[in-house]
Amino acid sequence: MTEVEEHFRILHEELDLPIFAYDIPVCVHTKLPWKLLAKLGAEGVLAGVKDSSGDDISFRYLVQENEKNGHPMSILTGHEVVVDGAYLGGADGSVPGLANVEPEGYVRQWKAAQAGDWATVKAEQDRLNEISHIWDVTSGVQGYAGGVGAFKTAMNLMGIFDSPTMPRPVKAMTGENVEAIRKVLQDNGLL
Repeated sequence: MTEVEEHFRILHEELDLPIFAYDIPVCVHTKLPWKLLAKLGAEGVLAGVKDSSGDDISFRYLVQENEKNGHPMSILTGHEVVVDGAYLGGADGSVPGLANVEPEGYVRQWKAAQAGDWATVKAEQDRLNEISHIWDVTSGVQGYAGGVGAFKTAMNLMGIFDSPTMPRPVKAMTGENVEAIRKVLQDNGLL
């Protein structure tokens, strides 16, 4: 982790911009330790963190340590299916990939959280979780190809994207996978 820490320190020294760490091990094969992120935040190196790791324990520790340090960072969750819990635990916001498919639900959820309407926050999360099944109705795809591929396929079916093309060498979803995603969207009123 010495190189990762140095990486963020170099960025901070060289750029006159707020630096956000993006914890997404599915894409970079490295989990950013919450203690390192909290340390860099307390020192003013990081302005914030977007955590898409799926490690809710680490996320909660980071939020708590950030509070102990005087809240120097904005802590955002990208973990689509537990945004309600992240808000209840003190997250500053969310940047879920599924919001590309259904942004209004996440906006309603945020507004409800700000109003302290936790029943609505949970109900909206439950509804969004039904849409998130676009990831697990497919077969033969996983990781980036399954997650981002499902987003792109859904957005293509909804008419937002002209094509579900993925960056090479990842292939776009086809056939039964597209139809499975279509069914989830139809069942949830998005088509």
